[in-house]
Amino acid sequence: MRYANILSTGRYVPEKRLTNADVEEILGEKVDEWLQQNVGIRQRHVMADDQATSDLAVAAAKEALARAKVDPRELDLVLVASDTPDYLSPGTSSVVQAKLGAVNAGTYDINAACAGWVTALDVASKTLATDDSYQRILVVGAYGMTRYVNWKDKKTCTLFADGAGAVVLGASDKPGFLGAKLLANGEYHDALGIYTGGTHRPATAETLALTDGKPAVQFVRKFPSTFNTERWPMLLDALLQRAGQTLDDVKLFVFTQLNLRTIEATMKALRQPMEKAHYTMDKWGYTGSACIPMTLDDAVVQGKVKKGDLVAFCASGGGLAMASALYRWTA
Repeated sequence: MRYANILSTGRYVPEKRLTNADVEEILGEKVDEWLQQNVGIRQRHVMADDQATSDLAVAAAKEALARAKVDPRELDLVLVASDTPDYLSPGTSSVVQAKLGAVNAGTYDINAACAGWVTALDVASKTLATDDSYQRILVVGAYGMTRYVNWKDKKTCTLFADGAGAVVLGASDKPGFLGAKLLANGEYHDALGIYTGGTHRPATAETLALTDGKPAVQFVRKFPSTFNTERWPMLLDALLQRAGQTLDDVKLFVFTQLNLRTIEATMKALRQPMEKAHYTMDKWGYTGSACIPMTLDDAVVQGKVKKGDLVAFCASGGGLAMASALYRWTA
C-alpha cells in the first residue's frame, strides 16, 4: 500500500501590516471593537504592489521545500489552490513551477474558493496513493484577495488579507492521509464571490463601473449564519467514521479562518476543548484558500503537532464549497 505523507510545511505572510486602526482611518468609521468581539481579527497583511499571487506561493513553497530537503527539480507535480490567480489563463501553478525551477513537474490549478487547498490536498494525496510515478507533490494555497477589495466596503475590507501556505507531500508505506470528504451547496454560488471578469459578466466598461473600475469581491446575498457550525461537524463525523476514528482521537483541528466565534461554536458543538483548534485570523486576517496551510504551519512551528498526532482539516468557501481531510502526522 502507498500513502501520502506530509513531509513539511511552509508559509508566507506579506510584510505590509494593516491594523484595525489603520482600516478605521481608511473607512472613516469605527470597526475595531466590533471586529475583535464578533470576528476575532486584530490586523491583517497585504501584498506589495509589485507582488502577484504566484510570488506569495513561491515564497511559501521555498520554505516548505527547504524544510523537506527537497530540490524543486524533484517535484513531480505542483498544485496551486487559489481563486485570485495571476491570470484568468494560464494557470498560476505554471507560473509557480517556472519561478521555482521545478522543471520536471506537471501543474494545475484548483479553484474551490476558500475550500481549495483542502480539496487540492485530497487530490494530491490520492494521486500519490494510486500512481507510483509520483513521489513528491507540492500543494500550495495562495491568496491575493486585497487586489479585489473595495476599501470603502466595510463588509470586505475589514476581513480579507493576503498570504500563502504550502506542504510537500511524499509517498510512503506508512498511513498519513486517511481520507477526505467534499460537499457543496451550489445554490449559494451567487452569494459571495468576484462576479466580474468571467464569461457570465465580462469585464467591460459598463460592468467595471459597477465596482469602482475593477473586479471586486462582493457579499451579494446572505447565506445562513449557522452554515459552518451545522456542516463542519457533519463533514468531520462522516470523515472520522470512515477512518475508524473519533473526535477525541483528533489532536488538532484546523478550520477556515474566517471567524473565531464560528470556530468556538463548532468546537462546542463537537464537545472538544478549544485548545485543540489552532487559529491565526487574529494576526493574519482572512486569507481564504491559504488560511488552513498557513495555520497548520503556525501550529507546527509552535510545536503543537507531534509525530503520530491526528490532524483534521475542515474548510468552506464561496460556492458554497466545503472540504475536510484527515492526516496522521508522520513528519
